Amino acid sequence: MERWQNRVACVTGASSGIGAAIAKDLVNAGLIVVGLARRTERMEEICGSLPQNLQSRLHGVKCDVTSEQSVNEAFDWIEQHLGGVDVLINNAGTHASGQLLTMETSALQQTMQTNVMGMVYCTRRAFVSMQKRNIGDGHVVLINSILGHTIFQRSPGLVSHLNMYPVTKYGVTALAEILRQEFWDLETKIKISSLSPGVVDTDIVPDNFRHLPKLKAEDISAGVMYILATPPHVQVHELIIKPLGEPF
Repeated sequence: MERWQNRVACVTGASSGIGAAIAKDLVNAGLIVVGLARRTERMEEICGSLPQNLQSRLHGVKCDVTSEQSVNEAFDWIEQHLGGVDVLINNAGTHASGQLLTMETSALQQTMQTNVMGMVYCTRRAFVSMQKRNIGDGHVVLINSILGHTIFQRSPGLVSHLNMYPVTKYGVTALAEILRQEFWDLETKIKISSLSPGVVDTDIVPDNFRHLPKLKAEDISAGVMYILATPPHVQVHELIIKPLGEPF
């Protein structure tokens, strides 16, 4: 991680779970970190949990990734105060339980906006930031899901509650490949990586999945650290991390 010392990383959905774990690990690894979140009070708590000498290296910035305007305002702040972004961790995600055929379409749209368009908005701004400063070794990480590669079969007698979530995560799998091709076509050295966890013990996990073997948020953060630590000629395109004993 030596080459990332004092570089700027942006983490979306940084106020809890996987995002909070990644933000803290990046600070401890020597980066300056901007945590984008709607709950800035949670970012203040996370910052306060760090050793005092590291607290100034974590900045909480209010941002709703479903809003392009909000994303633009957040990245404007980063450029004004820190110069720009070298690493982007697209972590923000959401899931609303229910059936695709019967639940409110506003909830379906919220899932799509958060899980897919939020990544698009943030990646576009991070790309512009890297290009303006001639950053030759930037890295974009998409926090995907095992549900971006396979759809769990429900138990007999149960109705699926996954609705739009796998749809968006399959979209993230495609997005990673589209970005890889575009970064190459535009003659950049920016890396793109997709990290797909199995079930992780976070607030987003549906109740009917909580009995399953689960990963910890710190396990996913360790995967991100591994991806970022690869040498310049190595690109981890897809990393799948499953808890031992996961039945899928």
